Amino acid sequence: MSFTPGLTFAFEIRAQVADSLHVGHGAGEILEFTPIVGGTVDGPLLRGTVLAGGGDWSSTRGEVCQLDARYLIQAEDGSVIDIVNRGYYRESPDSPDQYDGAVQVSAAGHYYRTSPVFRTDAPAHRWLAGTVFVGLARPEGDTVVIRLYAVL
Repeated sequence: MSFTPGLTFAFEIRAQVADSLHVGHGAGEILEFTPIVGGTVDGPLLRGTVLAGGGDWSSTRGEVCQLDARYLIQAEDGSVIDIVNRGYYRESPDSPDQYDGAVQVSAAGHYYRTSPVFRTDAPAHRWLAGTVFVGLARPEGDTVVIRLYAVL
């Protein structure tokens, strides 16, 4: 019997970012830090805000950028949720625009995917810490939009 995992839309994070800061480079690698200065969380399974103070450490080797973001979300009920969101970005000419219904979830020419992990002790949101998510991301000016899907 074969089984294909399903995905269900959980919520969208719109993380506002400031200009990236160059940290350094080594043999074939560039390290940068991009401050996260705020944002929103909206969707059927979670609503809230992205708190200022986190950031994304990106490491670029050749044409692939490895992302390692860490920041906090505050849910509508006041609960604070830690997120570690790792992923990859690369230009990819064969990647098309992708849509979930009428909503654009990724931009043509870009492979931009994340796999977030959440931590909280808030009873209403503990389910986040026991669920696998896949994020499809795209830039919109000074905002990174990440549409998160729970793996069923």
